[in-house]
Amino acid sequence: MGPAGFNDDVPSPSPRTAHRAGAGADDPLSAARRAVDTAPRDPGVWSELAHAEIEKARTTLDAGRLDAAGKALRRSLTLKRTGNYPATTGMGQLANARHEFTTGRRWGLRSTRMAPDRAEGYGVLADAEIQLGHYRGARVAVQRMLDLKPTTAAYSRAAYDLETHGRDQDAAFALQRAAESAQTPDEMAFAESRLGELAWSQGELRRAERHFERATATVPDHPYSAAGLARLQAARGHPAEALRMYDRLVERTPLPQFLLEATELRLARPGRRDRGALAGLKAQARMLRATGGPVDPHLALYEADHGDSATAVALLRREWKRSRSVIVADALSWALHRSGRDAEALTYARAAARTGWKNALFRYHRGVIEYRLGQDTAGDHHLRQALQLNPHFSPYHAPRAARLLHRRDCATAEEHGDRR
Repeated sequence: MGPAGFNDDVPSPSPRTAHRAGAGADDPLSAARRAVDTAPRDPGVWSELAHAEIEKARTTLDAGRLDAAGKALRRSLTLKRTGNYPATTGMGQLANARHEFTTGRRWGLRSTRMAPDRAEGYGVLADAEIQLGHYRGARVAVQRMLDLKPTTAAYSRAAYDLETHGRDQDAAFALQRAAESAQTPDEMAFAESRLGELAWSQGELRRAERHFERATATVPDHPYSAAGLARLQAARGHPAEALRMYDRLVERTPLPQFLLEATELRLARPGRRDRGALAGLKAQARMLRATGGPVDPHLALYEADHGDSATAVALLRREWKRSRSVIVADALSWALHRSGRDAEALTYARAAARTGWKNALFRYHRGVIEYRLGQDTAGDHHLRQALQLNPHFSPYHAPRAARLLHRRDCATAEEHGDRR
């Protein structure tokens, strides 16, 4: 899949355009509930209800809605056990939403075999494949989805695949298409938020801010955009305001990513060692160890840096058996480094680099590992890359990268002085 079909002159839509995209549209969840009340023996309306619950869970990050989706899908399959394409794709979406990607892949394959000329099953399959690290399979699924139904859903998935492979400009084109194709405020906000994240990853703070603000103008309190705006406040030297924004966000949406960002911002402030800052992450990590479910890499990174690195290694080795994605490879490399196993860590850091993703945190992790192994030239290269990509990539780790490089530069200067 290449950039063919991506239009580089499509403007990023304005909040006014976003409003028009959702204007007059009934809330899909409310409409689906009314349809179930009207026709409770219709398997299709139960599938529609499940899809609406999953979409609401995605946009609000309310995982409790996934249980309601599961009940609706089981009801649909009870009413129609065979040839039930909407319920089959719904089961795949539900599995992916729960990060059960192997199960999601099975449902995706079943969907595409059932209806090879319908796009939704390829979306399920693409989501599962990319999270499992099956990048070639993900690209084939995304391209098929684009061929069949080039909508926001297809362009958003194309953008993620392109970004993961280091093709940021092409990813931006795809996201612009996603925004242009948006039919609902949630779709518009998602596309704008992803454009903001892409700009942030490139260190372009003003452009990131424009996109995050468009997202929150379209869907107030859009969680990922709220986190992005908090990140921008921290990068601009306003940590107190950033923390207020994070506090409001994690109060309603205590996602590990948001908790970790807020925590590391607190820990980065001189003299502000808040003992309660890690409480939310500690609680979620305890639950994860007890349940044995899918591992959120942010929780694992919390364990590696601020908890028990051996636990982080154990969790991520378990996750590596499920998913060979570059995200898991990077987190496992860092956990191994923090446990003092740098030779093995470098193997996984190299695996994390295999797609060419321009990810500053990945480059930082690899550079630190290389320093520890005495590979100073390579370490310099990757730390400089991290800071060139985004000098604000982490309030906790970016200053450490800068200090490491400064010490290396000073040592090199002294060495050259001695030689003279």
